[in-house]
Amino acid sequence: MYSLPNAQDSANFIQLTTAGDPAEALARLSRLYEHQAVFSTSFSMEDQLIAHWIFTRDLPIVVFTLDTGRLFRETYAVWSRTLERYGKPIRTYYPDAKPLEDLVGKSGPNAFYQSVALRKQCCHIRKVEPLGRALAGQKLWITGIRASHSNNRGDIPEVEWDPQHQVIKYHPLLRWTDEAVRKEIQRLNIPYNILHDSGFASIGCAPCTRAIKPGEDFRAGRWWWEDSDKKECGLHLHDPDVNKKRGTT
Repeated sequence: MYSLPNAQDSANFIQLTTAGDPAEALARLSRLYEHQAVFSTSFSMEDQLIAHWIFTRDLPIVVFTLDTGRLFRETYAVWSRTLERYGKPIRTYYPDAKPLEDLVGKSGPNAFYQSVALRKQCCHIRKVEPLGRALAGQKLWITGIRASHSNNRGDIPEVEWDPQHQVIKYHPLLRWTDEAVRKEIQRLNIPYNILHDSGFASIGCAPCTRAIKPGEDFRAGRWWWEDSDKKECGLHLHDPDVNKKRGTT
C-alpha cells in the first residue's frame, strides 16, 4: 500500500502541487510518479484543459476514460477530435459484459429510472468497477473535480488520500470557476463538448444527464428524478476524517 505516511510528507506533497500553476504541478508530479500517475477524463471542459497540459508537454501520465456504452454522440465526437488534435492515446475501459448483461436482461435497458438501488447498480457496473481496474497498481490519480460541481465537495482539499483505491488524488482545477476554465479553453483553442454551450454543466451518460436552467444547481442536470442528497455515482468518495488523520487537509 502506498500512502502519505506523515504530516511532513503530506506538507511536502502539497507544496509540490501548489507552487506555481497547475500545468507546472502536473509536470513535477509526472517526474515524481513517472508511469505511476493516471488522469481520468470524461471529456468535460475541465478534463479537456488538463489533457491539453498533459499531451502538449508529453508528460508520462496515462490518460484514460470510462466508456459506459451510454454516452452522448457529442462526447464521442469530442473524443475523436481530441485524438486527432494531439495524436496521443487515450486508454479506454468498458464495463464487464456479464454483470451488465444480467442487469439489462433482468431489469431492462433503463432500469436506472426504476429505483436508486438499480441506478447505483448500473453506475457500479458501468463506471465504478472499470475505474477500479484503471487505478489498480497506480499511485497518483489526477481528476478534473471542481468544488462547484457539487454542494458536498466544498471541503475537499486539492490533495487527498483515497482509501477505496489506495491512491493519492490530485484535483488541479478544484478552485477554478466555470468562467476561468472556459476562458482557457477558448484561449488555447482546445476541442470541447458542444453540449456545454446548450446548458449542460455536467455531461455523463445520455439517459441520466440533461441541461440545466440559469440559476439551477449544478447537480440538477444529473439524475433529476432522485433526491438531491443521493446524486453521486460512487466514483469519487471523499472521507474528511481519513484525510485529517493523514494530514492531507
